[in-house]
Formats: sequence, C-alpha cells, structure tokens
Amino acid sequence: MPVPLAYLGVVLIWATTPLAIQWGTLGSSFSFAAMLRMLMALVCALLVLAIWRIPLALHARAIRSYLCAGLGLFLAMSCVYWASTRIESGLMSVIFGLSPLMTSVLAAWWLGESSLNLQQLLGMLLGLVGLGVVFLDQGLTLQAGFAAGVVALLIGVVCNSASLVGMKVIADDSHPMATTAGSLLVAAPLFLLLWYFDGGVLPEQLSLRAGLSIAYLGVLGSVVGCAMYYYIIRHLSPAPVALILVITPLLALVVGRLFNAEQLPPGVWVGALLIGAGLLLYQWKPRQKQSASMC
Repeated sequence: MPVPLAYLGVVLIWATTPLAIQWGTLGSSFSFAAMLRMLMALVCALLVLAIWRIPLALHARAIRSYLCAGLGLFLAMSCVYWASTRIESGLMSVIFGLSPLMTSVLAAWWLGESSLNLQQLLGMLLGLVGLGVVFLDQGLTLQAGFAAGVVALLIGVVCNSASLVGMKVIADDSHPMATTAGSLLVAAPLFLLLWYFDGGVLPEQLSLRAGLSIAYLGVLGSVVGCAMYYYIIRHLSPAPVALILVITPLLALVVGRLFNAEQLPPGVWVGALLIGAGLLLYQWKPRQKQSASMC
C-alpha cells in the first residue's frame, strides 16, 4: 500500500471515530455498543493473525503486555463510550488529543526519562490553556452532563497513557497485530461483564446507522486503522506521524458539524486550535537525516 494512502486512511478513520462511537450508541446502551464493537474487532484481529500466519506469543512478557494493553483499552474506551452520550463527538476528539502530553508526563515520572525542554513545556502549557478555554466556555458549562463527560474523558486519557507507558516498561517485541489481538482477548470479556452489570439489555431494534457505525469501528477503527498506523510509523519520520494527532481533532470537529449538525461555540474551536498548537510544538523536532525504513 502506498504510504500517502495509508496516512490518509489513518487520518480519516481517526477523525470519524468519535462520531461513529456516538452514532453506535443510538438506540442502545453505551456498554452494548462498546461490547459489540470489541467482539467484532476480536474476530477480525484473529482472522488477520490466521491469514497472515502471525503467531500469538504466549510467553510471560507477551502475556503481561496483553494484560496491560487490554486493561488500558477497557478502562479508556469505557470512559469514552460513557462520555459519548453527554458531549459532542468533535469535542471528544479534542480532549482525547491530550493523550501524548499525558503520556510524556507519566513517562517522565514513571520511567525517569529526560527532563522536558522549554519547547515541550510551552507545548504542554498551550494544551492546558486550550483545555481551560473549553471548560470556561459558558455555552458548554451550562449543559447538563457536560462536566461529567469531560471528567470521564480525562480519566480515559490517563488510563490510555498509563497503559502505553506500562507497555514500554514491559518492552515486549511481539508483532503489533499479535499485541492488538492479545489486548482484545483481555478486553472483550471485560466489556461483556460491563454490559451484563449495566443491565445486560439487548436493544429491541438496532438502527441501520448504529449497526453500521459499530461495524465500522470494529473492522476499520480497531483493526485496519491500527495496521495502517503501524505501517506508516515504519516508513515515515516522527514529525509527520505526530502531525496526525494535531489534524484529527480539528477534522473531527468539522465532521461533527457537517454530518451531525453539532453546534459548538467559538470557544471550543479556539480551545481546539490551542491544544493542536500545543501538541505540534511539543512533538515537533528538527528534520534529521535518516535511512529508509523497510517492512
């Protein structure tokens, strides 16, 4: 696959994921939508392993990696799906875009990585200011459930970031798709339990939009998007890969506006731009000469 096509695919999938999550909960509980998505993703991931003949490692380090990734996936996505019933899809992407900043903070604390430089500190400050602008926007703070949704998303960001740092500590070298399948083997039963304890109610009738959204996330969002992302990080320098995290939240706002008629006040757009600028400043590094990467 051409690298530009894979890059475009990742951007489009990630930009449309928040709206697909929100649509997937139409007519059903958040726990049912999340559970069905993860079961579909698990089946697809296992099929990919079988077709590509990728072994699912079962040594101790791999199992620890699956547990860490699976638990992080369960906690983060549970928060995201719960929040999706309370706030706009575009705003979900903007807030979750803070993940790289949180990951770096946890890595510096947990792994004792090198201190943050001035550029990174300014980037983090811009991101926090952007989040503050979103919080202080009076048009949003008056909406019922908005604050709870934002707090849930921030908890999801922390869980996702902690999982990534934990996987770095474990340092398993299994194939990325094997790690994806292993994490889903851990997460899928947890989502089944979440749905059961949330009432275990099956929707009387799942709308076409909700069904297609869940299928889209199960196949493209959880498996194809993951495979393309790992593909481009092997062929591109870190700068254009990091740019994806800046582009997608802004595109998600546009997608929500065009396809879901989401009316977001100007403060949200300003906050999103500040968060995007902070991410760009934090992750941008001078261009360096590097050898071509091969699969």
